[in-house]
Amino acid sequence: MRIAVIGAGPAGLYFSYLIKRRRPDIDISVYEQNPADATFGFGVVFSDRALDFLRGDDPETYDLITPRMEAWTDLQLDIEGTKIRLDGIGFSAIGRLDLLRILQQQARTAGVELLFEHQIDALRDLGACDLIVAADGAGSTIRTAQQNAFATSIKILSNKFVWYGTDKPFETLTQTFRRNDDGVFNAHHYRYTPDMSTFIVETDAASWDRAGFAAMDEDAARIYCEAVFADTLDGHKLISNKSVW
Repeated sequence: MRIAVIGAGPAGLYFSYLIKRRRPDIDISVYEQNPADATFGFGVVFSDRALDFLRGDDPETYDLITPRMEAWTDLQLDIEGTKIRLDGIGFSAIGRLDLLRILQQQARTAGVELLFEHQIDALRDLGACDLIVAADGAGSTIRTAQQNAFATSIKILSNKFVWYGTDKPFETLTQTFRRNDDGVFNAHHYRYTPDMSTFIVETDAASWDRAGFAAMDEDAARIYCEAVFADTLDGHKLISNKSVW
C-alpha cells in the first residue's frame, strides 16, 4: 500500500508518523514545497488536555516535545488596562520550528520518506497511490482541484489577523484589548521560549480599513501594531516572519 501526504506541517508529519508506526509495511511519502527549516509563524500552543492525550497515546513524542515547552496554569484578559485572571486552565507552548524538527525526526525514524522543496501541482505528479492526504493548509491545491467531489465550501469571515513574534516573554497566555481612533484591536500573546513570545494581532474589518492597512507594507503594519500595543510590549519590538494580514 502507498500513501502520499501533501504538506509537511505538524498535521502531515504527525499523521505520517502515526500511520507508519502502526503499519510499518505501508510506503508513506510526504511532499513539501518549502525547505525543511522553513516556517512561517512563531509559537504553537497546546492545552493540558491535549498533552494528556499525547502522553497516553504516544509517550515517546510527548517526552521529546515537553522539555522544549513553556507552561502556565492560568489565562489573563487585559481589557484596556483592566486585568482579569482565569485560573486552573493549563497551557504549554513550543516554537513552531522546534516542533517541526521533532516531528520530522520521528517520521524519519519510523521510515517515512520526506521530500522537501518538492511542489505538487496536480494529482498526476504523485504517480500511483492508494491514498492521498491533503495536509497543505487552507489554500490546498488538492482540495481545490477536487472541490466538487469533496463538496467542500469556504466561508470568508471579515476579521483580519496577523502573526508576529516579540522578544518580550509574557507570563501567561493573554488576550489584550486596546482601542484607538481607528477602532478596536485584540492581541493574543504567550511565550514559547524563555525569551520569545507569539503575538497575534486581530481586528474587525471596519477598524482595519480606517487604519489604512490596505496601503501599508509589512513593515509599516508592524510599526502601527507596535504603537497600538506599546504599553503591552513595554519597549519591545514586534518581529515579522512573512507576517501579513
